[in-house]
Amino acid sequence: MKNLFVKLLSISMALGAITLTSCDSEDPDPITGGTTEVMENLEAGILNGTLTEDFSLSATTTYSLTGQFIIDDGATLNIPAGTKILADNGGTDVYIATLIGGKININGSAGNPVIMSSADGNPGDWGGLTLCGKATTTAGVDATAEVGGFIYGGTDDSDSSGIIRYLQISGTGAQINSESQYNGVSFYAVGSGTLVDNIAVINGDDDGVEFFGGTVEVTNLYLENNSDDAIDWTEGWNGSITNAYISNTVAGFSTVFEGDKDNGNPEFNNITAVSTVGGTALQFKKTSGGTIDGLSLVGYDVDLDMKDGGAVSNVTFIDGYTPVAFASDEDQLATGEYFYALNTTVVANTTAEDFPWVSSDISFESSLLQGAVTGNVTLDASISYVLNSSYIVQDGGKLTIPAGTKITARDGGTGVYIAVLQGGEIDIQGTATNPVVISSASASPGDWGGLTICGNATTTAGVDATAEVGGFIYGGTNDADNSGSVTYLVLKGTGAQINSESQYNGISLYAVGSGTTLENISVINGDDDGIEFFGGTASVTNIYLENNSDDAVDWTEGWNGTITNTYISHTVAGFSTAFEGDKDNGNPKFVNVTAISTVGGTALQFKKTSGATITDLYLSGYDTNIDMKDDGPLANVIIEGAAATTTDAYNTGTQVDISTWTWKNASL
Repeated sequence: MKNLFVKLLSISMALGAITLTSCDSEDPDPITGGTTEVMENLEAGILNGTLTEDFSLSATTTYSLTGQFIIDDGATLNIPAGTKILADNGGTDVYIATLIGGKININGSAGNPVIMSSADGNPGDWGGLTLCGKATTTAGVDATAEVGGFIYGGTDDSDSSGIIRYLQISGTGAQINSESQYNGVSFYAVGSGTLVDNIAVINGDDDGVEFFGGTVEVTNLYLENNSDDAIDWTEGWNGSITNAYISNTVAGFSTVFEGDKDNGNPEFNNITAVSTVGGTALQFKKTSGGTIDGLSLVGYDVDLDMKDGGAVSNVTFIDGYTPVAFASDEDQLATGEYFYALNTTVVANTTAEDFPWVSSDISFESSLLQGAVTGNVTLDASISYVLNSSYIVQDGGKLTIPAGTKITARDGGTGVYIAVLQGGEIDIQGTATNPVVISSASASPGDWGGLTICGNATTTAGVDATAEVGGFIYGGTNDADNSGSVTYLVLKGTGAQINSESQYNGISLYAVGSGTTLENISVINGDDDGIEFFGGTASVTNIYLENNSDDAVDWTEGWNGTITNTYISHTVAGFSTAFEGDKDNGNPKFVNVTAISTVGGTALQFKKTSGATITDLYLSGYDTNIDMKDDGPLANVIIEGAAATTTDAYNTGTQVDISTWTWKNASL
């Protein structure tokens, strides 16, 4: 047996925002991006939406399948040898489908197969691949598929839906409803003009391949541990399969073959099936059948099951098998469910060794970061990463970034950011000599989003509040909540504009708890705030903030943590403030604050009833030192043990010594 193990080193997939289309009334209508959005996604390494024009993927990019990706009538998707597509664990919301008139050309090779898999390759993680054609089916013309609600079926038995060569697909079979699931590859009325050669389907939670009518022929098929049927067909499919190796090592599967409904007499040549867990090999329902030439069955409890008492003569064994009927009890005889033993052993020529290109250790190693972190993911400091899209640590996930790691953020605005959701953790392990650097190439303000962390600490916004960035949920009742550790981190070029009211910050801390470690952080050239706290109890030690266009430090919603050693530099005119406190006063504390401006501006601003306690404050070069924006009480702002005044120069504190902070301006 070839056990699939998918090693996810540095890439996961983005959250799917696209929903499934199905004929089931409970399923939502499809949401598809416009042509421009879909093409931009493709250029960014993301498969999502509906493709309406020809496009060729690149084997040098590992693609994230983040939702439904549909190839429309008239469009062709070309997938070159060696391409890897990583599917989100999104169940029925994640699949690839080719509609009638569309084409997919998968041009893998024995040395470089095309890989489609979820991160772990576990059964049911995602939908799979569906092709819809114009060939005949007993379901009629323009029938509706059980998966996706797609239209299929016509009168052209020579129709072509493209090419599939050397494809390994794993972790499919997502459950649609109690009656239906996706298959590894579903062929809906696919015609004989479609070339299908060398397919491996591993760990599917439903069928490996299923044919719904049509005339397509398949050569060289490897099927391992598909939970329902390895090969399933219905609606009068009358194509063929030549050379198949089927392995069942997990108990509870359905069958090797399942034929159903009308008999189109498909042909099967040179089939080997091996089970270590018993089970049923060949099952035929209703009046289905087929012609089998070259068959080897090893380890099955039942060789042949005429499920509904159909005529055994519908199944022709060219190699001379003689079915011998038996039933395990009278009830089975009464219902017409007959089991058979095949009394001649014929060894087919197909073995597992005929499929050396089927890998038992698929690696998605890549320098591209995008998608969802659902388990433990550790980056490699020797790799120069590209943050290509959103990279989101899910509840239960953990992202570890070792010392010296450098990540170049694509100049993609709000579509490029790192986020840690409630229950997720980030562990940034920089050091003074090897900080972690995340920056756009030019480090220009607004190039990308920044880092957002969402926790379960208290906030005046309440429990399960919605963040202005990303729409993430934050806020709870655990002030000691731990979202991980961030040490020696340099961020540059953040602050992408969300809308007229909101922008990303360098670091956004949403209800982050005191169990989170935040030390030695530098945010430079942000187009909004350097760091902003939305409630919570998080504290920070040693933070360097240079030329952030809005506020260097911003807080709201009752944040009541502490920042020790803050150094703020303003050399670009037009910024907002060094500090901006807003709304309810959680009385956060600041110990050792130095803020220096060469371009005037406002130093400390407090809105509504906000305030803080500040000790060892040094301000220089600002036009206004203290601004009570909404005439809040100065008594809420305690500086050096006394209520603030609007006239004090506040230049007697000891400046924060950053001479040893050699890490603060590290570059890519």
